[in-house]
Amino acid sequence: MTDKEYMKKAIELAKKGYGFVNPNPVVGAVVVKNGKIIGTGYHEKIGGLHAERNALLNCTEDPQGADLYVTLEPCCHYGRTPPCTEIIIEKKIKRVFVGSDDPNPLVAGKGIEILKNNGIEVVPHILKDECDSLNEIFMHYITTGLPFVTLKYAMTMDGKIAAYTGRSKWITGDKTRLYAMGERLRHSCVMVGSGTVLADDPMLNYRLPNGRDPIRIICDSRLRIPTDSKIVSSANSIQTIVAADIDNKGSEKAEELKNKGCEIIFLDKKDGHIDLLQLMKILGERKIDSILCEGGGELGYSLLKCGAVSKIQAYIAPKILGGKSAPSPVGGLGADSPDSAVQLYDTRIKTIGDDILLESRVKNVYGYN
Repeated sequence: MTDKEYMKKAIELAKKGYGFVNPNPVVGAVVVKNGKIIGTGYHEKIGGLHAERNALLNCTEDPQGADLYVTLEPCCHYGRTPPCTEIIIEKKIKRVFVGSDDPNPLVAGKGIEILKNNGIEVVPHILKDECDSLNEIFMHYITTGLPFVTLKYAMTMDGKIAAYTGRSKWITGDKTRLYAMGERLRHSCVMVGSGTVLADDPMLNYRLPNGRDPIRIICDSRLRIPTDSKIVSSANSIQTIVAADIDNKGSEKAEELKNKGCEIIFLDKKDGHIDLLQLMKILGERKIDSILCEGGGELGYSLLKCGAVSKIQAYIAPKILGGKSAPSPVGGLGADSPDSAVQLYDTRIKTIGDDILLESRVKNVYGYN
């Protein structure tokens, strides 16, 4: 196997950590000696051993003189666990192949420097783009302190997210919905507006085996969501946050929602709605690193307008709904010209069954980039 093939193995291992390590990065590691893999590991859960320690402690033979392939620069500071650089030095690893640089100021090149100073050869940037993509959430959050927001929607080829009747089940196929469910696992939270709750009464949970439910955030300026909705009824078992404007503080409806298990964050008003940037700052301070926004069009527009969206996921089905009144994925007033449109870049295309996934990054997120 080549260096890239060993790193691909480490990347696949890292993906097993999605949903269980936030706000930490997902990391995979492979130990190779005399052309044979003798140990593998990944960061399995928050507070657990890092990938390098798991791989080195799981070796089938003495790793002295072996090569270590790791998707992210080894840490060199004490946190919930000791530095990975210590065990790499202790086990007398000969070479370390690294995928991504760690932007965490506590690491940021120091891990590689420590290894080199201890006589270990370091080969950086093996499959760097793929390794960077693994941790786009972590890299954004650790550098900004604000959540990575993915705006996700399913639409027909003519840009409709529902028929003129409001019916939207189902735009995309089974394989696409299964893939999209995985995004709920990868993100810490799933977010919708009150209109989505009123129209669809969703659960917004994770419905596949061996996962965990995301935190649910409902943007509900006027506290319109029903107390008997599925989300409110299950708030004692799945963490649920309702973001409302400050005028509702102390209201009877607010108390009813709290009694049902919902947490309410009261926010200032901005442009007639809750201040979404204020919400993002509060969530970031709580170490909530990522949000998957699943609707609807008005909330999507508001998030784009305030500059909070990092990534767009558009699932496109080979269907035509038509209809002047059929809703599109992003509402609001909109841009007044193509020149003032939200600018996207790094677009990627994936085929999922009969559907297509278009993913693009958004420029100038929170004023960065």
